Amino acid sequence: MKNHFPLLDPLRFGTALGVAIFHQMFWSWAWVSIGVPGFERHVAADVLYPSAAPYTWFGWVGVEIFFVISGFVIANSASTSSPKEFLLGRALRLYPAIWVCATATLLVLVLFGSGRASEYIVPYIHAMLLVPKGVVGEWLDGVYWTLAAEMAFYGLVFCAMCTKKVTLRHVAFGLTIYSAVFNAVALLVLSSTTPSDLPYLVILMFRVPCAAFLLTHGCFFALGIWLFISANRKLTALERVAVAVTCLSGAAEIYFFASFFLTSIPAISGQSALVPIMVWASAVGLIAWCANRKRRSEPTVSCEAPAYFRTLGLITYPLYLTHNVIGTAIIRALVNIGLDATSAVWVELGMLVLMCWLICTKVEPAIRGAMMQTIAYFGQLPERLPASKRPRFSRGLGLRLPMPAKMTVASQ
Repeated sequence: MKNHFPLLDPLRFGTALGVAIFHQMFWSWAWVSIGVPGFERHVAADVLYPSAAPYTWFGWVGVEIFFVISGFVIANSASTSSPKEFLLGRALRLYPAIWVCATATLLVLVLFGSGRASEYIVPYIHAMLLVPKGVVGEWLDGVYWTLAAEMAFYGLVFCAMCTKKVTLRHVAFGLTIYSAVFNAVALLVLSSTTPSDLPYLVILMFRVPCAAFLLTHGCFFALGIWLFISANRKLTALERVAVAVTCLSGAAEIYFFASFFLTSIPAISGQSALVPIMVWASAVGLIAWCANRKRRSEPTVSCEAPAYFRTLGLITYPLYLTHNVIGTAIIRALVNIGLDATSAVWVELGMLVLMCWLICTKVEPAIRGAMMQTIAYFGQLPERLPASKRPRFSRGLGLRLPMPAKMTVASQ
């Protein structure tokens, strides 16, 4: 995808760092402190950061920002692709990194984890195939739950593209209504119950174990689509109402999950649930500003991102996949050799960023090339659409046709 939104990549990288810091400096000890085992049962660093809690507890909202960016990026990809091109593009983007990162995670769990090696085989297969585990069972790594929501969204978009009748606007409207109704009901239920009540737990279950239903998170993907549409034309009055609904729905989802956190974990009981909402709103505002700037620019003006911005964006995916289990194991090793806890986090993050840079610039391209050769061997590569032909999925978006490139032929 040609990147006309240069700030999306550093935003994505920043949110990945926020999620990593949240898991390593807050979630790894705070959740266990109330007697509930989490992912750290395998490679716990056994390091506490209570003084950092007010600044790290809301890092999970980076996931909601990821989903908005994903809606934006997938809308851009689907609007200019055939269904086969879209599916191939997603496979080439997701599988190389997941194969490398899941294998590395498996090795760390087998070598340093507290469980039996056989416990990781089925979760590893699920991860390698990008198959959600369902309501029961274990993830290879706890952060993989977001891939269930992502895959569900990709599947929804692909199916809509195949119908040749459903447009991107239809998908956005459908997700807006679908998720907003659930989040409104969830907010009502959670406001009249406590975390120990069954209705409260059932509603909360749809956030992670049932993420593939997109009930709580569908609004974020919808908002990303609306922001993409706004980058190409002015929204209609009805579409602006839909944007307002997705924003309120997203704020509601963040609010009730933040409230659950603040109620359940004494270390942050004095914090405000508005903090993660404000962080998320700031990120959405930045994306909206980029979209508005792109719409107002001349069709011939290129806003191509600097190469290092694009590299930051590519690092984000493997960084998200490795920071939890592998990152925690590195922190543990650094602390064991005498490094103080805070320094261990920053050194570990630097090591992970370097490792992920190698993955996205050296390893992934090699795997991606092998995948392309294999697919081409069996004759399944889709034909590229002509530049002047838009797929029906993008009807009504007012997309600008790409400017024909001027070619200069050097004389022999």
